[in-house]
Amino acid sequence: MFRRLGNRSFSTTTRHLRERLSGYRVKRIDSTERHANSDRIVPMERISTVSRIAFLGDHLPRQCGIATYTNDLCEAVATAYPECHSIVGAVNDRPEGYDYPARIRFEIDEKELDSYRRAADFLNINNIEVVSVQHEFGIYGGVAGSHLLAFLRDVNMPVVTTLHTLLREPTKDQRAVMKQLDELSSRFIVMAERGHRLLEEVYGVSSQKIDVIPHGAPDTPFIDPSFYKDQFGVEGKTVLLTFGLLSPNKGIEFVIEALPQILESHPNVVYIVLGATHPNLIAREGESYRLKLERLAHDRHVTRNVIFYNRFVTMEELNEFIGAADIYITPYLNESQITSGTLAFTFAAGKAVVSTPYWHAQELLADGRGLFVPFSSSEAITEAVNRLLSDPTLMNATRKRAWKLGRAMIWPVVGQQHMASFERARGSLSLPPRKSFAVRTLENRPYQLPPFKLDHLFRMTDDTGIFQHAIFNVPNYREGYCIDDNARAFILTLQLEDATSRISKEELDRLASIYLAFIWHAFDPNIRRFRNFMSHGRQWLETVGSEDSHARALWATGTALGRSQNVGHRNLCALLFQQGLPVVEQFTSPRAWAFALLAIQEYLRSFSGDRTVSQLRDLLTDRLVGLFRANESEDWPWFEPVATYDNARLAQALILSGYWTSRGEVFQIGLKSLRWLVGVQTTEAGHFAPIGCNGFRPRNGSPARFDQQPIEASAMIAACLEAYGLTGDSFWHLAARRCFEWFLGRNDLGLSLYDSGTGGCCDALHSDRLNQNQGAESSLAFFLSLAEMTRAETSFYREAQKLGAT
Repeated sequence: MFRRLGNRSFSTTTRHLRERLSGYRVKRIDSTERHANSDRIVPMERISTVSRIAFLGDHLPRQCGIATYTNDLCEAVATAYPECHSIVGAVNDRPEGYDYPARIRFEIDEKELDSYRRAADFLNINNIEVVSVQHEFGIYGGVAGSHLLAFLRDVNMPVVTTLHTLLREPTKDQRAVMKQLDELSSRFIVMAERGHRLLEEVYGVSSQKIDVIPHGAPDTPFIDPSFYKDQFGVEGKTVLLTFGLLSPNKGIEFVIEALPQILESHPNVVYIVLGATHPNLIAREGESYRLKLERLAHDRHVTRNVIFYNRFVTMEELNEFIGAADIYITPYLNESQITSGTLAFTFAAGKAVVSTPYWHAQELLADGRGLFVPFSSSEAITEAVNRLLSDPTLMNATRKRAWKLGRAMIWPVVGQQHMASFERARGSLSLPPRKSFAVRTLENRPYQLPPFKLDHLFRMTDDTGIFQHAIFNVPNYREGYCIDDNARAFILTLQLEDATSRISKEELDRLASIYLAFIWHAFDPNIRRFRNFMSHGRQWLETVGSEDSHARALWATGTALGRSQNVGHRNLCALLFQQGLPVVEQFTSPRAWAFALLAIQEYLRSFSGDRTVSQLRDLLTDRLVGLFRANESEDWPWFEPVATYDNARLAQALILSGYWTSRGEVFQIGLKSLRWLVGVQTTEAGHFAPIGCNGFRPRNGSPARFDQQPIEASAMIAACLEAYGLTGDSFWHLAARRCFEWFLGRNDLGLSLYDSGTGGCCDALHSDRLNQNQGAESSLAFFLSLAEMTRAETSFYREAQKLGAT
């Protein structure tokens, strides 16, 4: 059931590793109590031609493999080249960041595009000569980690990109990002020959710009495992070890399943599972996987033989755990793992390894340097472990082969190989042209958006929901709550997940739960309608809410079904959506139809095969089209005889429905009505002036100029961005920017409705002043617009850079 891989496919790896030894002298190390007589590789002293290097990636104390790798690489380069000045940039996945060491000179907010540009400027003004980027799609913001590209385009030095993940079948977005990485990187570093082949064959990268450098490992001696066992209370035991961040793809359950049969032949075996549960898994599922493994050990009656160390250990501690291990097991379930730091560490330490044949293991453990077992096979694990334990000669020979080749993987060697790659990048004749650093003019700098400041959102929210109104920036308890605003607030939490890291996922989930609980409580299952207004004393002020408020609540639930990663939220929203949608067929409000269509569009992102919902979409679409046909004229391409409030949502609903149902006429009606609305709400001076609520805009009368409401700007921004995304017409993109700038002072009074001090937004623009109350509707209108603009500008910037625009 287990197998060794022959040398047909993997001899190249051995050859490359041995070739790398040619740059290093071999020196005999005297025998000591802990060191067997052996050849040790000592790097020759060198002086680098690169004197200023920057490293970018995750970094300790963040708990992930890339953070450990970045830390170890920086240490290796600093030790080998003390004369070289290096700085490090760390990528944060949480708003508070981490307690970084002194080498961290700048930090990047994973989800905020502008922080990548600022980081590039920082490196440019510090005269960095080469930047080393640790790459994995999931550690950078944007689609497939595309935010990183903004950084790479703006730096004016060569880029060496180390690829920690390479996919044989990338998605369209991942392939696009890789194509641009190829254009922007002077060199690539991969850690296995398989990675070299994938880069050439799948991504079309030139072989001349690829360096194969193994994953680094500590320089540990070849020692008897008994030396460390007493430190862990396992003296006299045979130790099996698996370590790394715990997650279901590690296959640990198959080792536990194998233990009863292993113990029949070798009763002194203990299995150590070392490592904290992966932080992302903790956020989603808590410790459910670890508890599942513990229950399995109990069911198989091996609890005395399984030890869980549930923490992220230091490198010194890790070396001691590895030292105590007799056999290291990597039962990973995914073949397409191009690199494994845990395997590299134990391999270089000269451990006997039993592994499934994922890509990195196939190369390192070939030619008798380890034993292979099929994926998901506890029987094969039993057989392989028993064979090693029953044959000390085989065990020792396997260890020696691994340890000897592992001398080419120790960090001093790998550090010098990285420096050689940096030197090649700096001296390469094929270096991509880089622009000189200069302060950006207004014409060529990226569009600037204010940072997210969510203080007012928290101020306006209690355990019941978000308050409806405020007195200045203070919540007005007297006015209580409404479902309209809680629905908007719930949608905002979904949008913020991708727009900013200034609020943690835990805090977002907490807010989302509050708003969703309000929506659930508002629903009356007997009549299947939502109530709207609630007093501060938590008393409903009506038995049924308006049609518009009902449809807005559905919009919130549909958005969760299309976008949320929270299973509990999705399940509750599914229940609300299914029970609350059918009644919409009886509604007469055009805006309720539009909100319901937006809800349906979000829902169908995940459940496109739902025929009943699709049929309702067709019905509501036909009603809006019929309304448009009944009221339109050459100078009045609109749905009603009066343009009132939240106007752009009518056009937005038809733009989306027409596009996704391939009904070109409907799509064009949406664009035509929206273009007219843009025109009548743009002043001669060129700024946005929404239809005022003090009289609205009758067909044959004068439009009301005031009071101008934030909800109108928010609706226009969303509709224009949808139009831009589906047509690519820059008219819509510029219109959205114009509308957003209304919040910031490009309006009739030249006053900013957004208060950067409080994070709130004023309720209205009057003819002579601002309404300085910062209620929920207005503040949420701004936050939603900022989230949508952030996403759109990120996409626009990426596309502009593809075309070579500045």
